[in-house]
Amino acid sequence: MNDVDEVDLYEVLGITNGATKVEIKKAYHKVPNPIIRTRLAQETDHHMQAALAHHPDKVVEEEREEAEIRFKSAKQAYEILYDDDKRHLYDTHGMAAFNPGGGMGEEGDINDLFAQMFGGMGGGFPGGMPGMGGMGGMPGGPGGPGRGVPRKGRSVEQTYEVTLEELYKGKTTKFSNTKNIVCGTCKGSGGKQGAKPHDCSVCGGKGAKAVLRQVGPGLVTQETVICSTCTGTGKLFKEKERCKKCKGKKTIESKNVLELYIPRGARQGERIVLAGEADQLPDQEPGDIIFELEEAPHDVFDRAGADLKADIKISLVEALTGFNRVVLTHLDGRGIVLNITQPEGKILRPGQVLKIAGEGMPVKKSDARGDLFLMVDIEFPEDGWVKNDAAVQKLRDALPSPVITPEGEKPEEEEEVEVDFDGDIDEFGAGSGDPRAGNEWEDDDEGEGGPQCATQ
Repeated sequence: MNDVDEVDLYEVLGITNGATKVEIKKAYHKVPNPIIRTRLAQETDHHMQAALAHHPDKVVEEEREEAEIRFKSAKQAYEILYDDDKRHLYDTHGMAAFNPGGGMGEEGDINDLFAQMFGGMGGGFPGGMPGMGGMGGMPGGPGGPGRGVPRKGRSVEQTYEVTLEELYKGKTTKFSNTKNIVCGTCKGSGGKQGAKPHDCSVCGGKGAKAVLRQVGPGLVTQETVICSTCTGTGKLFKEKERCKKCKGKKTIESKNVLELYIPRGARQGERIVLAGEADQLPDQEPGDIIFELEEAPHDVFDRAGADLKADIKISLVEALTGFNRVVLTHLDGRGIVLNITQPEGKILRPGQVLKIAGEGMPVKKSDARGDLFLMVDIEFPEDGWVKNDAAVQKLRDALPSPVITPEGEKPEEEEEVEVDFDGDIDEFGAGSGDPRAGNEWEDDDEGEGGPQCATQ
């Protein structure tokens, strides 16, 4: 392969080689100053921190040329690392995969190339595993030693959905993993002992070739891609000299059983790393399998940090006189009992918050727990539950006396009016355009009206 200036794209953006797409984007993303917004929009669709820091419009004239180079480097690093296929090529073969070897090569399509390189290869999780919806394949074919080959292979990331109960109690699960490992027979060379490879006739021993790719009607671009015939090594063995075990591919499939442990109190977005369990390539340390936890919504509880929140329903008589019963079932199956008795005089009111210390989520690597917050919802009796005047009188005698007249001076004239028990506050000022109307702000949130800020 021809010599190229090797650039560490991860160092350009200030990230590690295990960074996620979100981390790559955060490292590069920053909303630009309005003065340079037009220039940035022309340069790239993604405005990122590294690019903005070195943008030529942000420096003095004497440093403009150097800043231009740094800006283009940051932009190139993002475009390669944010694209999964390009990132895999870079991780496997370095910048040699993106530098033309000179001249125009044969025409082709990069999608066909990847299909040839990765089709039927790589590991995976047959049938998936609980909560994952299947891992799919792990791209990664055989590679060889040479310039641009990273020390560690590409890591595989997967979202893993867990319930709040599993995060409360902790969880351990086992699953079958299929991955590529270096062939032990040929030690990753792809050939029989003593056999010598020859240069690939397709790429001329360079390991990469220039191809044309259509990017739009009448528009084509030249790209340098890994040679699919030699998988980027530039060398091939004659068919009779290939390793019988791996058939010249340098790697073979291996199956093993892995264990995924989710500790008690783990949180949304937390990453669990199974080190060295991804595909292996010659002269590389295998990458990791990384699971990012995604907390499934719960029917009863809401979580914030180590605290939990839940609604409880009580009757009007319980709100007034107290009760002693189970109000909800906790995440570990325990019934939570509240004992609120009279004559302590504790009246519960709608929307009141009851705090139970130490009944929240466990705190990792600690015996501590968060708190449980119960939101009181009082269910009033249905219409007509008071059957007669005697029952009404008993209630009046038991409950505090009502306020007979409003505060202030006694009105000169009184009038009895009819009342609608099904009034809708959204009708308050409806259609008036007044920002104080009952539904104006809600409509504005949906883009259907409401007050708008005047343009200055």
